[in-house]
Amino acid sequence: METNRNLQCGVKFCGGCNPRYERMEALEKIKSLFSGKIDFDYAKENKTYDFVLVIGGCTNCCASYGQYETKKGVIKICDEADISRISSNIEKFIKMEGETSGLEKNL
Repeated sequence: METNRNLQCGVKFCGGCNPRYERMEALEKIKSLFSGKIDFDYAKENKTYDFVLVIGGCTNCCASYGQYETKKGVIKICDEADISRISSNIEKFIKMEGETSGLEKNL
């Protein structure tokens, strides 16, 4: 039986001291791109995510994220233009997950 699971993404926002774009709107765009493939949740300690998305409001992208556990790493954005860049990275994570699921299925 094939079981496809959605990737788990923890989301960490910066403090918002100098935002240069609407960070929540950026998250909503990313969510809509990956609807049905990724479950997004505010990042919590003591939980392992496939990856953590750090949404910074400016180029400093100073939000801390070392306290979160990930399997695939951290992706950062610091402006809306980063959405297309990170989308291709996230697509790679999804593809890798699908290939892993297929391998496990055949074992």
